[in-house]
Amino acid sequence: MRTLPTPPDWLTHPLRGVRALRGPVPWAAVVRGALGVGPVVAVGVASGHMSFGMLAGLGAMFAHINDRPATRATRAVRIGLPALAGAVGLLTGAWLGTLGLGIWIALALAPVGLVSGAISAIGPVCSSAGVQLMVLAVVGAGMPLPVSPPGRAGLLLIGAAWVIAMAALLPRVIPARQSAPSGEREAVAAVYDALAGLMTAVGSDGGQAARRRLTAAYDAAYEALYAHRLPLHRLDGEERRLRDRLAVAGALSEGVLTLLRENEPVPDRIARTPAQLARSVRTGLPPGRLPAPVPDTAGNVAMHRAVLLAARVFDGEPAPPVGAVVPGHRQRLRRALGPAGREYAARVALCVGVSTALAQRLPGAHWYWLPATAAFLVKPDMGPLVSRALSRALGTAVGVAVFGALATLLAPGAVWPVVVAAVCSALIPVSVRHFALQTAVLTPLLLALVHLGGDTDPGFTRLIDTLLACGVVLAAGALPGLGGPRAQVSVRLSLAVRATRDHLDRVLTAEAPYATRLRLRREAYRALADARRAVEVASAEHPPFGRDLAAWAPVVFALEEIVDAATACGVRLDQGAPQPEPALAARLRAALSDLADAVTARRPPTDLVLPAGAAVGDCATLADVTAGLHRVRDLAPG
Repeated sequence: MRTLPTPPDWLTHPLRGVRALRGPVPWAAVVRGALGVGPVVAVGVASGHMSFGMLAGLGAMFAHINDRPATRATRAVRIGLPALAGAVGLLTGAWLGTLGLGIWIALALAPVGLVSGAISAIGPVCSSAGVQLMVLAVVGAGMPLPVSPPGRAGLLLIGAAWVIAMAALLPRVIPARQSAPSGEREAVAAVYDALAGLMTAVGSDGGQAARRRLTAAYDAAYEALYAHRLPLHRLDGEERRLRDRLAVAGALSEGVLTLLRENEPVPDRIARTPAQLARSVRTGLPPGRLPAPVPDTAGNVAMHRAVLLAARVFDGEPAPPVGAVVPGHRQRLRRALGPAGREYAARVALCVGVSTALAQRLPGAHWYWLPATAAFLVKPDMGPLVSRALSRALGTAVGVAVFGALATLLAPGAVWPVVVAAVCSALIPVSVRHFALQTAVLTPLLLALVHLGGDTDPGFTRLIDTLLACGVVLAAGALPGLGGPRAQVSVRLSLAVRATRDHLDRVLTAEAPYATRLRLRREAYRALADARRAVEVASAEHPPFGRDLAAWAPVVFALEEIVDAATACGVRLDQGAPQPEPALAARLRAALSDLADAVTARRPPTDLVLPAGAAVGDCATLADVTAGLHRVRDLAPG
């Protein structure tokens, strides 16, 4: 039985993440971090308005957390959209705080939790926006400051804008010694590198792993070129060329995937073609002569045509139009209002509401730390639930100890918290490699900021709040129907099955445009990659949080093979193979629809009615589709 790779150590245990900390230090991001929080806080302290510096520093801190590797056009959206959501949250929370709701503040924050959880289901950037909306709503409601609600939101945006400005200006002030390709060019070149790896792996046991790496490279390239664009963004010449070359990579990948189904090794001379194209993307130089295979099989014919297309496009011709795989407004709304959004929204609202009510019962005026920690901790994209709870507790204990030692050893005043904020801000780009390390870095930074804002409670109180928040989130994660690991796997897998069905439907429809088929194939692979990640995270959970969900790994593998087979079938149909009988196509589509319904209902798909493997018409690869469906039915957990 084929299974997915074992989850890395940093997912399964917070103390076994040493390998995750290795790698080069992102010095450019470290410099931006050092110049981010520290200066804006120092300006506020020097002007005598510590609250101003604290709020601007809070905005800069969140901006640095979201300042991940990105392209020029996407960084502003990756940082700016969550900052806008955080400003709305801070404004809302500050307004609720002025109402003096007392214990009823828990009910008042619950609707914010519903909105936060719903928009977090849309995608990674919206997930960051959702958590900032919730966390800063809690902070705004619980932290009394001598600043009006609109002023708080404005200062938060000033801190985020400072980080965005630094990211744009520092490369011009301190240029690199060697010119490097832009983020967009590097993303497209990585697709061709992955294609070269897949061609080398054809006919070997590493074919499926190489195809998954190609899917990941495609996702990154489409995100760099199509997603997170600023309003009224106009394409320049380089972006148009890169989009054309990414479209060529789609045609090449279809040929390579057909070769993968034929399982015949590719000669080294042919396998070097994608590497030549990758070098051309990076350098801007012509790729030179491109070897093409002899068109003697369906896969070689597809590769031959794709290489000819690549030669024309890299010579300056526009590529055939291909729809980009980026979600539209309607698709985003469906994600937010769908099962994943509803269940996660309910879990966020429950965790924040319960932790707020609990914090209100505890002594102390500053109650916001407990629900804010719960809002951070409930995010499912930070690893398995038990692991991130342990990592949060461990990191908070280390951060509180460090901050407590500094507060004891250093002289009272406002200088040393500014230094702590600057140093910890510089460490944020390195700390994101492990959740426990990130918590250990962010805890002294947050304690320094709230210290400047007038919250001088001892650090051990924050540790107790963190432990209580971990208990609340763990208890909520064990409840059924609240977006736990089982729900994540069910939703992601059902979406992947439906995307597989849509792709197969277009393959079996003779009049379907090629661009539509290519787009649906990308959607299917992307949905399967999301499902595979959900299974990987769920398999790392400890009982009773769903460790048995690892049994879905072979099902994901079988669905990937179905998409591979459907791709090869589409290539053969393009080359004149007879269309399969309509009745067979209808049965295959119905079987995939029934499978998606079974996964959504979280029941075993043992009652699927599937066609026999022999009755597959003249398109031989449909036998692989049918066999894959039989494997899915047999492998699905009962």
